[in-house]
Amino acid sequence: MKAFNNKIVAIAVLIAALHLAACQDKGSHYEHIEPAHLEHVEGSELSTLTLTDKAIERTGILTVPVTEEMIAHSPPRMSLVVPYSALIYDAEARVWVYTNPKPSTYLRHEVKVEFIDGDKAILLEGPPVGTTVVTRGAAELYGTEYKVGH
Repeated sequence: MKAFNNKIVAIAVLIAALHLAACQDKGSHYEHIEPAHLEHVEGSELSTLTLTDKAIERTGILTVPVTEEMIAHSPPRMSLVVPYSALIYDAEARVWVYTNPKPSTYLRHEVKVEFIDGDKAILLEGPPVGTTVVTRGAAELYGTEYKVGH
């Protein structure tokens, strides 16, 4: 009976050793992929952010073009308009939007807001009409640019 128990113990130790050996290298087979690449824009405080498709999907980024509308001021005039949701405020109370100059690429652009009308921001200064701006996911881009949480 003692020999039988020794065989069971030996088999249990062998199974445990094989299990531990199999678990040891599991993490080393995966390549770490950064979700975003930052490239400093020479002569500015800005960085161009390039995101992977998966990062764009996970942040739920949505974009729309900057428009121009007739604003009924005195005198009436055409003004740049972006969704209010596109605005990001920094610690110095400057206002920004993230533009999307090419697929998967984002760049912060300072704007001057004249006033807010419901869900629209009427701009005194901003990116040209037709420029694509981020309306959902801008806060995540800002955090990525400043490496918040890294």
